[in-house]
Amino acid sequence: MSTSSKLSIVFAHGLWADGSCFSKVIPTLQAAGHEVYIAALASDEDETAASLQKKFPVTDVFAHIAVVEGRIWLKPDGIACFAGDLSEQEQKVVWSTQGVPAADLFDQKVEGVAWKSKPSWHIVAKNDRTVHPELERFCAKRMGAATFEADSSHVAMLSQPGLVADVILTAATSAQGSPAAAAR
Repeated sequence: MSTSSKLSIVFAHGLWADGSCFSKVIPTLQAAGHEVYIAALASDEDETAASLQKKFPVTDVFAHIAVVEGRIWLKPDGIACFAGDLSEQEQKVVWSTQGVPAADLFDQKVEGVAWKSKPSWHIVAKNDRTVHPELERFCAKRMGAATFEADSSHVAMLSQPGLVADVILTAATSAQGSPAAAAR
């Protein structure tokens, strides 16, 4: 699939949904009108990640973070909460390559909510201990997303790559048949 397929993918690993680690590994696929969310939050313009998370039980990962010099760090003992279905070696790689977002990440509002105007797909990670699976389901339902569930931790793209690729290909196929794709 070429990057001209015009598909946006929201990766939930970065750490903490900023996607920075994936921008170095996977070329960003940008789409006119199509969004894929993977174990992700989808806040509205008047919400923050923190305000959404307060509506659901606190997940285990928050007992294993530290804010140091204005950045959020996952402590080594918290990697099982984040990527528990990966091997120990893979967990160590994920932990050691974590992106460390600004401490106010959860309090930032998003301008322009893509899911309100674009067809969306959402993969819910059923064993997620970072973003509560019920919160993921709430977001997916509210956005009217085609929803898929993975027996996965927060990093479904690493532990269930086949499913994630299938959903992305489904969205890309849909994008190719859309009026936006025909106008290219």
